[in-house]
Amino acid sequence: MGTTAAEIKKRAEELRGQITADRRHLHQIPEIGMDLPGTADYIRRRLDEMGIPWKNCGGDLPEKVTKDFVEAGFPRMERAVGITAVIGHGSPCILLRADMDALPIREDNDLDFKSENGWGHMCGHDSHVAMLLGAAQILKEREDSLKGTVKLVFQPGEETGAGARVLVENGLLENPKVDAAFGIHVQSVTKTGELGYAVGVNSASLDTFIVKIKGSGGHSSQPQLCIDPLMIMNQIYQAVNLLATREADPAATVALTCGVAKGGTAVNIIPDEAELHIGVRTLDVQAAEHLTKRIPELIDHYVKAWRGDYDMTVFHTPCTYSDEKLCRELVPFAEEILGRENVSQIPPMTGTEDFGYITKEVPGMFAFIGAGQPGNAPLHNPHMVLDEDVLPLGAALHAYTAISWLDLQG
Repeated sequence: MGTTAAEIKKRAEELRGQITADRRHLHQIPEIGMDLPGTADYIRRRLDEMGIPWKNCGGDLPEKVTKDFVEAGFPRMERAVGITAVIGHGSPCILLRADMDALPIREDNDLDFKSENGWGHMCGHDSHVAMLLGAAQILKEREDSLKGTVKLVFQPGEETGAGARVLVENGLLENPKVDAAFGIHVQSVTKTGELGYAVGVNSASLDTFIVKIKGSGGHSSQPQLCIDPLMIMNQIYQAVNLLATREADPAATVALTCGVAKGGTAVNIIPDEAELHIGVRTLDVQAAEHLTKRIPELIDHYVKAWRGDYDMTVFHTPCTYSDEKLCRELVPFAEEILGRENVSQIPPMTGTEDFGYITKEVPGMFAFIGAGQPGNAPLHNPHMVLDEDVLPLGAALHAYTAISWLDLQG
């Protein structure tokens, strides 16, 4: 059975109807968070139909992790369930990843297959799953000729910033041991079929601090009898914003935002509590390490200086890193599928992608594939729509990249 780029593209095009059906079904049943029962059941059923053995990856979440996510505004999540599948045998092993969770956004599109449950696949993860299922069919048909192993992972919780971390902690990269990893993400504002990748740091880290400040409330006419959590919150707000301008290298891209600042019920009441959410994104690893050390110090000192107390919940998602050597190996395969003129190096994105937990452990490459055109609604928008012509292209890209990389290692 042929394995040239043209033959893989031809087979992916033959599978267009099934890949599209997979995407549209998943689009109608979006689920958010770490445990996605309807989505996972559908993926398992499709893998069974293709004769591909699968395993669940993940498990129960520690109670603290569950509580931390509730504090961050997510629904209560008690377990994380991903799915892995293996095609081929022996070493080396390349991992292909598709995230599968949706967003708490109500879709506002006129589609026959639009979501009606109040959530939406407005980041395109439904297409990622469909493309990987298409690649799975192509790879399974060529399993006997694979010069190693392809490991597929369907990952929950990317939008939480920690889904990949939970799976890695639960053995994602073992049995078989993964030697390289490849992932792609659709872009609705980029022309369909264009691929962009960054070498080195590929996406920003995200560090989140949720601070609940505890004071002692009372009447506004007697502030001396109170500990004002709103004043403490205001001082922390100013201090952390100044920190980014005075202790981070100006050459480092740092975006610090306090997206939540709340407390109080009336003008004449000093409240008992206030809450501040601080988010820091940066493409500079050194800046991230410094700021994530200093922000908790500032919080602690300001709260204690004004005799308050606090609870703090912290989330960390690292930069995604595309290995230079792996990029040199994989880019020619992408050019064969998409055309050399459609593959280019781009600056890293300032958004965050939890594929970084995988690229911390093994050489990886992450790329963005166009699924629309400039002027379209962007990702995370209720009007976001994808060009489904990207689906067979993405399936072919996954399959051909895996086959060719294994051949290259031999």
